[in-house]
Amino acid sequence: MLLALDDAAVGQWCRAAVEALSDSRGRLDDLNVFPVPDGDTGTNLLHTAEGARAALDAAGEGESAWAVVARGAVLAAHGNSGTILAQLLRGLADQLADQPPADGPAFAGALRKAAESAYSAVADPEEGTFLTVARASGEAAVAAVDEGRTTLADVVLAAADGARAALERTPGQLAVLREAGVVDAGGAGLSLVLDALVRTVTGVQPVRPALDGPDRHRRRHGSEHAPHQPPPGPGSEVQYLLADADETSVARLHERLAALGDSLVVVGVDTPTGREWNVHVHVSDVGAAIEAGIEAGRPHRISVTPLAPVRPAAPVPGRRSVVAAVHSEGLAELFRAEGVGVVVCDADGVTEDDLFDEIVASGGQEVIVLPNDAGLLPVASRAATRAREAGGREIAVVPTRSPVQGLAAVAVAEAGRRFGDDVIAMAEAAAATRWAELTVADQEALTSAGRCRPGDVLGSAEGDVVVIGAEPAAVACDLLDRLLSAGGEMATLVVGPAEALGDAVCRHLSTAHPTIEVVRYGGGPSSLLLQIGVE
Repeated sequence: MLLALDDAAVGQWCRAAVEALSDSRGRLDDLNVFPVPDGDTGTNLLHTAEGARAALDAAGEGESAWAVVARGAVLAAHGNSGTILAQLLRGLADQLADQPPADGPAFAGALRKAAESAYSAVADPEEGTFLTVARASGEAAVAAVDEGRTTLADVVLAAADGARAALERTPGQLAVLREAGVVDAGGAGLSLVLDALVRTVTGVQPVRPALDGPDRHRRRHGSEHAPHQPPPGPGSEVQYLLADADETSVARLHERLAALGDSLVVVGVDTPTGREWNVHVHVSDVGAAIEAGIEAGRPHRISVTPLAPVRPAAPVPGRRSVVAAVHSEGLAELFRAEGVGVVVCDADGVTEDDLFDEIVASGGQEVIVLPNDAGLLPVASRAATRAREAGGREIAVVPTRSPVQGLAAVAVAEAGRRFGDDVIAMAEAAAATRWAELTVADQEALTSAGRCRPGDVLGSAEGDVVVIGAEPAAVACDLLDRLLSAGGEMATLVVGPAEALGDAVCRHLSTAHPTIEVVRYGGGPSSLLLQIGVE
């Protein structure tokens, strides 16, 4: 019997939890009716625990096992319950990593604080869920200590018993569980994880009644109808890891995603290369959720899973459409040549009605919208929401801020892919394309590169002015040199009315950057001398 949880014991617990979740994965999947009945809670919990185990297997000497388990779980977490489990483990690590081996009182206090941190990670916590079971386990552990039962064995058994008792009460707290005749799947998974801890500490597996699942529900009510069927209508689970962000930008991301959807969980963890966050949310507008991540930092390992029934993967002619907003007829022809429906900005710009009409006219059941202008992102989102509500279409807005990002997105589109996968590929291609523009100042202003005067040539990158000069060719070449200093394999040029400027830039690239592939287009808008994309 263990008296304290040292690094070796933490590793044993992690492996025992993986074993328990693996044995019960199917049962947990069958229980899954909340937050959406997609039947994957057991699978997600197991994947998260396996990530923690893999991190332990790969860890070097000297790092706390608590920290390693937390990092592995957060970076591998899948789904709503998996992400909350990762947060619970991170909460334990916050209290116990780099501390003496945890005895009963230390573990009890850490478990209660970890449950509190799990509540704070969830935007709209519900009672009768994983969170309720976690809180009950922490409270039961602390109560055992207060009653004088302070050994580690007493504390972990009290935590596991408290979790199981709370789990049995969940149908009385959440109507969807009561109607399906099941306990909460995520809470059931946590109960198994805590029972694995009891076995690790005491050597004895707790004996529990079988979980009441949908099979017993159907027998009891004489119905063959499965209680968990995917909900009708569009909607997707979006999840990604977020790097290169700070606490302020993550707080803004949290607010924006909370307004876009539900089942929002954001969990951060320190890694050898800096802090990363695991972001999970259920939304209708996949593009907006990814765009919010791009604005906050660098999203990667993006996954999109439909919450509605998955449609067949085989493409159906005319089923998927792409709609783009552009600022010139020349650009319109470029996009039309790729089979894209186009809205051309006139003197009054592009309106929500313009985009809505084009989305509907496209005839696509699945439509991807490319605004190609940062100012049009909210307009495109509103148009997409209207079209989605009006016709049952599945629509995603890929947050392209420049036509060169739109062209990069179109280049990787594949109608044969699942819709969510196509949206991810296009969003990643757009995000990987650094964009820049050459304009002429029409008034005096203070820019990030200094003061400009009317007639000055302005070179901006990602929306910020970085070069000011008198000669368009010189400014363009300086701008390209700055962009390519950060690396790149291909430069896309969209040249405005002055074709000689395009010639000068191409000559410079061939001399100064001979390994860069150059793709040149004409037909850019008269308001922009040159648009640049670097991939």
